Order: sequence, then structure tokens, then C-alpha cells
Amino acid sequence: MRAVLFLQKGHCEFCRYLLNIIFNNGVLMNIVYLGSGQFGLPSLDAVVKSSHELVLVVSQPVQPAGRGRKLTHTPAANWAVEHSIPVIETDDVNAPDIIEKIKNCALDLIVVIAFGQKIGKEVVDIAPKGAINVHGSLLPKYRGAAPFNWAIVNGETETGITIITIAERMDAGEIVASMKTPIEPQESAGELHDRLALLAGPLLLETINKIAEGTAVYKKQNESQVTRAPKLKKSDGFLDFSEPAELLYRKMLGFWPWPGTIAVYKSKKTGRTERVIFAKAEILRTTNPQNLPPGTIDENLNVICGQNRLQIVRLKPENSRLMSFADFVHGRHVCPGDEFVKIEEKGNI
Repeated sequence: MRAVLFLQKGHCEFCRYLLNIIFNNGVLMNIVYLGSGQFGLPSLDAVVKSSHELVLVVSQPVQPAGRGRKLTHTPAANWAVEHSIPVIETDDVNAPDIIEKIKNCALDLIVVIAFGQKIGKEVVDIAPKGAINVHGSLLPKYRGAAPFNWAIVNGETETGITIITIAERMDAGEIVASMKTPIEPQESAGELHDRLALLAGPLLLETINKIAEGTAVYKKQNESQVTRAPKLKKSDGFLDFSEPAELLYRKMLGFWPWPGTIAVYKSKKTGRTERVIFAKAEILRTTNPQNLPPGTIDENLNVICGQNRLQIVRLKPENSRLMSFADFVHGRHVCPGDEFVKIEEKGNI
């Protein structure tokens, strides 16, 4: 195996010819990867362990992150360094100098996953086999930056991975491969993200092999079935308890871990207010005989919603740790009649 890996890293045509004979699985390709996020790491693992050669990773530049705003490399850039793969960090993959560096790789195929930049035609045209993108939905449903989040919020029971060609419009390319998977009833967006990432690796490698062999089938998307999954913003998580408990529950799952679902706890007795992020709740299918306003905490310390109620299980007060609702109740002396109030868009609460 070590001898094979040594040959794989060689750049001479004879080495590539030998590898074709050893693996007997079609034409080997040089691959350039454009990606930034954690979602693509299992796919990178799959490619680097294959008989194809990953010759370059292109990623977003360092960005400030965390409370200390420390400059941080992207997960893809860190992965490339750890695996001794050349990496370019740039805020414009379409810049002439970056295009020239990509051309010098003698690549065959471009793979794009969670890159965060629009890729121009000049970049796509460099690769003789074109450019493909791994997307976390069953396209044409949920085109956009947050497909698994909105699938959960909208109550979908299944989602999947779709591999498409890069097109001028976002996520509108031809479908090369897809696979379905159910969304589990209590699965958060973070959990679904990680599970889809693991499913993507084998599907991507199978697709790359078909493209190399010339057996890949390309199918146009049905534009009449397009739905959108826009990039998340913090205000998406501002809960309004006049909405049904079922929708609020799905938002808690779909917006976890970011932006989180947020409201303001307000004590009826003291008037004290505090922002909280809801981590887990259960739906209680009950009526509202006392006609209490939505957001009110009832006699059983459940929350009145537009329809039914929510039993809060875990939450995180702002600037504090994640805790059980029972601990929150004891620490804040929560009483019936206290409220969870919606944060206004301008953040004036």
C-alpha cells in the first residue's frame, strides 16, 4: 500500500498509467477542491484515499472567529495543511492570479463543497471534465445556503444529497447523482449537517469515478419544483409564541446550533428581563381554557403558544451555560404568569 501511495503522489504519466492498471477502475483524474466549511471534510477524506489525486485546495481567507475574534483558517484549509495538500486562501477565486495557479495544476475536474464564493465560467472552463458541486438537499428543492435548516423548519420528512454541475444560477446545474435519507423526528440541523456530510463522501467518489469513465448521466432540474433555502440570519431565530407549538418546535431543531431560537424571559413579579436560547422542548397538545396570551408560562410551567403548548426542557441564558429548564426555574424563581416575549427585529428588548 505504501508503494501505491508513493506512486499516486508522482506526477509522471508512467506512474499514472501504473496506477490505472493496479486499481483497474478507469481513468485517474487530478482534482482541485474549492471549499471552506466542515461539511466537505468527509468528502475530502474520500477523495484523498481514492486512486484519484487531489492536487490543490482553494478556500476562503482567514477570518476572525470566537469571542476573542482570533484570525482562524477555514476547516478545509486546516485539513489541507494536515494532509500536506497545497492550499490557496483567497477572497476571490476568479482573480487572474488565482486562475493562473489553478491552470498550472493540470487538473481534470473541480469539486465544490460549501465554498462561499460565486465561481465564474472562466474557472469552470479550466477543467476538461468540468466542475461539480455537492449540495445538502434533494434538488431542485431547497436551493441556497441553508438547505437542511429550512427542510427541518418546513416539516420535511426526508432530504438528501445532490451532486450537480456548476451553473450561472445558484444550485441550478444539471443533476449527476442524488440519494435520499429520512429526517429523524428529533434531529437538529447540526446533527443532520454531520450525517449528510458523511453520506456525501461515498456518493461523491462514485460520481467522480463515473465522470472519469465517461458513464455519468446528466439530468436537468425541474424548474417548476424549485424551492429556496436562503442564508440564515440571527433574526430568523426570534421566536413568536403566537405561532403554533409545532412550528416553534421545528424552529428549535432547524436553527440549532445557529442562530438558535431566542426570546426574552420576563418576570411578572420583578419585571426583570433576560434573553434565553431554547435548546430542547416537547409539544403538549392541549387547549388554552384560561385564554392566556401566547408566551405566558402556565400553572404547570409550560408555555402557551398560538396552538398547543411547549414544555421547555433545556435552554441557555445569555452569557451563561446550557442548563435544564428546572435549574432555570429554581435559579430565577420562575412563576406562572411570567412570559417569554419576542425580540423585536431592531433588538430593542
